[in-house]
Amino acid sequence: MKFAYADPPYLGCGKKLYGDFHPDAADFDDPATHRQLVARLMDEYPDGWAVSLHTPSLPLYLSACPGDVRVGAWCKTWHQIRPTTTQFAWEPVIWRGGRKDPKRPMVRDFLIANATRQRGLPGAKPDEFNRWVLDLLAYEDGDQLDDLFPGTGGMAHTLRQLVAW
Repeated sequence: MKFAYADPPYLGCGKKLYGDFHPDAADFDDPATHRQLVARLMDEYPDGWAVSLHTPSLPLYLSACPGDVRVGAWCKTWHQIRPTTTQFAWEPVIWRGGRKDPKRPMVRDFLIANATRQRGLPGAKPDEFNRWVLDLLAYEDGDQLDDLFPGTGGMAHTLRQLVAW
C-alpha cells in the first residue's frame, strides 16, 4: 500500500517559524495552499494519508476534506506556556484510509506523549507520535510511506526502527 504523511508549516506560521527551513514556507500562510495539499493527498494517496495541523486551522482542513476522514488528537504532556487563559496542549491529526484489518491491534484516536524540544526545527514530532501515525494507517513492512515534509527526518527514523525491530 502507498501512504503519505504531511506535516506542513502550520497556517499563519510559515514565514515566521519555518522560513529558514522550507523554501515554500511562506506559501503555507495562504489557506489555499492547505486546501491544495488536501486535494493532492486525496488524489495521489487513495490507500491512505495523514496530516498534522494546529487547532486554529482545523475548520479549514475539515471543509476541504471528504466526510470519511477521522480526527485524532496528540495530547502533549509538555507544551509551550502562552500568556492566555487556554493553552494549546493538543494538536489534531486528520487521517483517511489505511489498511482495514480487524485482526490488528486496536489503535486509539488519541496519543498522550511529550513534545520534542531542540530537534532543530519547530514542530518536530517525537518517535512515539510517528509510530502512532503509522499505526493509524495500519502501515506494514513493505508498504510505501511518502513523508511530504521530512523536516528533521523523524518519520524516516521511525520507519528504520520498525524495519530493524
